[in-house]
Amino acid sequence: MILALLGGVALLLYGIRLAGEALQRATGGRLRTLLTGLTKNRFVAVASGAAVTAIIQSSSATTVMLIGFVAAGLMTFPQTLGIILGADLGTTFTVQLIAFRAADLAPLLIVLGVALILFGGRRAAKDIGHAVLGFGLLFLGLKLIVDGVAPLNRNELALEVLAAFAQNPLAGLLVGAGFSAAVASSAATIGVAIALSGDGLLPLPAAVAIVLGANVGTCATALAASIGANADAKRVAVAHIAFKVLGVILIFPFIGPFAAWVVTTAGDPGRQIANAHTFFNVGISLVFLPFTPWAVRAVRALVPDRLEAENPFRTRYLDERSLGQPSLGLGQATREALRMADVVQGMLRDTINVFRQNDQELLEEVERRDDQVDFLEREIKLFLARLHRETMAADLARKEIALISLIGNLENVGDIIDKNLIELARKKLYHGRKFSDEGWAELLEFHGLISKNLESTIAAFAANDRRLAQEVLDRRPLIRQRERELRESHLTRLRAGRADSLETSDIHLDVLTNLKRISSHVTAIAVSILEEV
Repeated sequence: MILALLGGVALLLYGIRLAGEALQRATGGRLRTLLTGLTKNRFVAVASGAAVTAIIQSSSATTVMLIGFVAAGLMTFPQTLGIILGADLGTTFTVQLIAFRAADLAPLLIVLGVALILFGGRRAAKDIGHAVLGFGLLFLGLKLIVDGVAPLNRNELALEVLAAFAQNPLAGLLVGAGFSAAVASSAATIGVAIALSGDGLLPLPAAVAIVLGANVGTCATALAASIGANADAKRVAVAHIAFKVLGVILIFPFIGPFAAWVVTTAGDPGRQIANAHTFFNVGISLVFLPFTPWAVRAVRALVPDRLEAENPFRTRYLDERSLGQPSLGLGQATREALRMADVVQGMLRDTINVFRQNDQELLEEVERRDDQVDFLEREIKLFLARLHRETMAADLARKEIALISLIGNLENVGDIIDKNLIELARKKLYHGRKFSDEGWAELLEFHGLISKNLESTIAAFAANDRRLAQEVLDRRPLIRQRERELRESHLTRLRAGRADSLETSDIHLDVLTNLKRISSHVTAIAVSILEEV
């Protein structure tokens, strides 16, 4: 009986996970859009949270994704509250599905799922096959649990223990919370309760207490995910816990009348338990959604901001706990890459000031920043290499390739600045040379063109703006033509015997060459954006 119970729970958990990962892979980056792009309206945010949770089969996973997005700066804490309430609604889909107890469908779903996996030609068909197989295993796990616990109705000790739960709802709540926290799934916990209720082993009041406990216990995953994150990310976990705990506090004194009302909604005990879970989470959303602005202030008071010194040799947005969620991981890596781009843009901007001011301190500062760029490039690349490939859809894989192209080209730009342009600035500084007024104006102009192109390319990547990336490519002939014209202009001054042009000629021409090399890497980034289809 114990082996059947453990095996059934294992199959139930694995089925939920398999179906969730397959559906997540099938939807790809659209999950991130659902979570981050639909938060302006609270009601739409609730709907998006419910939809995502119904897809990935876990409110804990949805909340963990929100924590990652907030930690990466992709969302703000107030934007998450509606989604958190929606995620609670999304869990009811899985539980209602479990309540059907369609054990007879399990073999059919398993056969159909395996057939799609083996013979499905396209990736999408195989993903659907894995999802169908997951649901088949879920129902098979429930059957194992039901068959395994059947002898309990003849065991007096077991009946006395289960009856005690009916008399002590607090014990049921604690057991439900503990089991849900241990298996990281409220749906699995409620599934076991549904299985136990089949032969009258678990009275409805005790089952309702377990449902309430399961809703609280599922918060443990989000709480663990927020450890070490920034203040706003911690607030997401606290808000998730607060909604659940306050909901339980409000309903627990009326658990008897609530259970009596739930009995009237369906004749099947399993359906009654599923309905109790649904009503509880719908009630939480209806009660707390109007008060989300006040909830934001309350949670911020509970979790105040912490001021920490900025460490340039430390990633700000990457979180190893997000490796199993490719959409979340890529969002964090993108935010870190944009931070790296800010450093490179600052290096290019300050390099021209080193030439202008002969500033030794600024020169050394630009050199130190290249070490930071190298560090960030390495850390982002290692993070991407460890992303969970099994749930990465094709669109996310293309996004990853574009991201690798971005950080590689940015690192090359940083090296050109550090090893070439800064060395030329050092040479000018140490030898006390001075550009001609015309030559300096030309270098400023060309530097401005390259800087504008770099800025436009980074903006195109951040916004996935193909039109802006195409504009960068369209300016490539102009930059090449202008570089040739500036070289010819400098040679004209040399032929005229200008002393200031003669003494800075090698520096002047090398600066043009290296700015053109930077332009080539900027163009490569634009090309990778256009190839991400």
